[in-house]
Amino acid sequence: MERLPRCQGGRAYYQPSLTAEYDEDSPGGDFDFFSNLVTKWEAAARLPGDSTRQVVVRSGVVLGRGGGAIGHMLLPFRLGLGGPIGSGHQFFPWIHIRDLAGILAHALETSHVQGILNGVAPASSTTNAEFARALGTALGRPAFIPLPSAVVQAVFGRERAVMLLEGQKVVPRRTLAAGYQYSFPELGAALKEVIA
Repeated sequence: MERLPRCQGGRAYYQPSLTAEYDEDSPGGDFDFFSNLVTKWEAAARLPGDSTRQVVVRSGVVLGRGGGAIGHMLLPFRLGLGGPIGSGHQFFPWIHIRDLAGILAHALETSHVQGILNGVAPASSTTNAEFARALGTALGRPAFIPLPSAVVQAVFGRERAVMLLEGQKVVPRRTLAAGYQYSFPELGAALKEVIA
């Protein structure tokens, strides 16, 4: 029996760190509300027994046209008011929507793929400041005005602000080992396609 791949918020599963590197085998899921939520999602999706091939994709920030993360960022960046969030030093695991769909399709079509896959681009060392610069470059706008941590916490609340102000270096080690070939492994090309 086959089980369709499920996509969960991988960014929230791993504990924020400026130094740690996480792959699909790294521990997580038990340090705050969102990590516990992802753990419960994954547990609810799991079928008992070994007769069913199961795949869970933990996604990073999904970049695509017409909404999502980019939808919230475009206006300030187009106005020249964009920049890093907080310190900008936090890692920013991202993935182009076409690659996220590609990973899901690859998991469906490739019978040896199972378990956890990190749905993030291989450019895992991208920081929030680098992301802001790349988005500014793609739009032909400056991107140097930081969004202070206090403002992020006031707008989003403390628990949701953690997801923006703290990051994780997430590596798609098992995704690459499973043979998935990324269409957008580099941030610049991904952003150009998204805002074209």
